[in-house]
Amino acid sequence: MIKYGLILALICIIASGLLACVNTLTKPLIIRQAQLEEEASLKAVFPQAETFQPIKKDETIIYYQALDKSGIRQGVVFKASGKGYSGVVEAMAGMFEDGTIAAIKVVAQNETPGLGSKITEARFLEQFSNKKDLSGIQAISGATISSRAVINAVKEKAAEIRGLIKNE
Repeated sequence: MIKYGLILALICIIASGLLACVNTLTKPLIIRQAQLEEEASLKAVFPQAETFQPIKKDETIIYYQALDKSGIRQGVVFKASGKGYSGVVEAMAGMFEDGTIAAIKVVAQNETPGLGSKITEARFLEQFSNKKDLSGIQAISGATISSRAVINAVKEKAAEIRGLIKNE
């Protein structure tokens, strides 16, 4: 019995060591891939911007300033998240200086495939473009919880960001 216990312990130690090595090797690649996805999402929701400057509070990014070639702010980009049907739905939104939404993109979701996941489709997302108050956006039939999660999250975060910008 002791022999089997020692063999099992040795196998666990070797497996843990290998897992730690793989984690050490892949961590920088995972971080870089996440940065590339974030940059692509920024550009997708505010394509007019040349660069994006993060605005932080206590090491947490609150929003990004969308700057043109001259370094003049054209608007902002922010993340908004809300509770969907199957979990948290996270969207990135671009907003012009006057508070009009340029575009949004759902960047993370675990909604029901084929139903709630329709919040990622262009037909739903295009409703946000060039809207200021977001009152006329139609929820997806059969996926109202997921739809409302996106709508309410963007609406609330946009109001918060407008308040921050106004006080600058």
